[in-house]
Amino acid sequence: MSGGEIELINLNKHFGPHRAVDNINLQIPGGEFFSLLGSSGCGKTTTLRMIAGFERPTTGQIVLDGIDMTETPPHKRHVNTVFQSYALFPHLNVFDNVAFGLRRQKIDETQVKRRVGEALELVQLTSFEKRKPAQMSGGQQQRVALARALVLKPAVLLLDEPLGALDARLRKQLQVELKTLQQQVGITFVYVTHDQEEALTMSDRIAVMSNGRIEQVAPPTEIYESPATVFVADFLGVSNLMDATASGSDATGRCKVKVGSFDCYAGRGSANATGTTKVTIRPERVRLEPQGTGGENRIPGTVQRWVYLGNSVQLIVGLATGAKIQALMQNTGEEIPYREGTEVAVHLPATALRILEDTGAPLASAAD
Repeated sequence: MSGGEIELINLNKHFGPHRAVDNINLQIPGGEFFSLLGSSGCGKTTTLRMIAGFERPTTGQIVLDGIDMTETPPHKRHVNTVFQSYALFPHLNVFDNVAFGLRRQKIDETQVKRRVGEALELVQLTSFEKRKPAQMSGGQQQRVALARALVLKPAVLLLDEPLGALDARLRKQLQVELKTLQQQVGITFVYVTHDQEEALTMSDRIAVMSNGRIEQVAPPTEIYESPATVFVADFLGVSNLMDATASGSDATGRCKVKVGSFDCYAGRGSANATGTTKVTIRPERVRLEPQGTGGENRIPGTVQRWVYLGNSVQLIVGLATGAKIQALMQNTGEEIPYREGTEVAVHLPATALRILEDTGAPLASAAD
């Protein structure tokens, strides 16, 4: 096994009658940037705290590099945690904050100086050794917290929404820096977030969680392009969900579906689905065409709202089925012909229309 491998086996955590984590099974190979993604209360932070040893599972196992660590206290696990609050010592300067863990381990002071210097170089803070946390920006404090964790050379670094307190522009910058840093040090990162963009930007794989359970585990492109359930499609990004009735596959292997009274074909998901179901399509895949345009997978509609987003235009369209969907059109500099009140043909390409499994998890719009 490579260093930093994590295995969660039938992991449960109950707080009274509430199941915060409900029978999770998960394998994270060493060196992976893995994200736990979900809304507040879904169980992601509780899962992280159990890996760290701050919470004890009700049942199940936590295996790190092949060794069962379920009953091992936090200080004896080869993991370290970076919290959203950073938890820096305000009376210590940057050097002493980063050196704190090494000195607790009674490391020789020559080694302390070398390793702190290496850690500060990693996070680009070599000239900040003498500053106190109060003299630094939020982004700089976050880097100090990272250096303090990395200087101990853990096999696994756990990050509990460490960018949550920063402004949007700085978060985007640090997302790239964190991913670059993880690739440099090569250790396992387990990252907890409710921010979809963070997870998509940085992760090698993502676990989407709901009600203490994992809905889907996959790389970012697969999670976005091929959501396994209604919840994942609704939670990750913007997705158009529509009620439909499926009647199995046609000769080309696509699933025949009826959306309202309109016959369509879904080329993604289960081609053999039958009965009441849901279909989804991402807004950037929806095509608006002049009213009356013929062809399969076209439903009449009316543009109800027109929202300028800078690099794109968001159009809210009311379908003849009674449903509302979003279409996203890139701003190419040319005038977009569809305005509020425009009658259109809404093309839902079969290659982009997906049949979804409904697991019964609450949709993101209703989540905490």
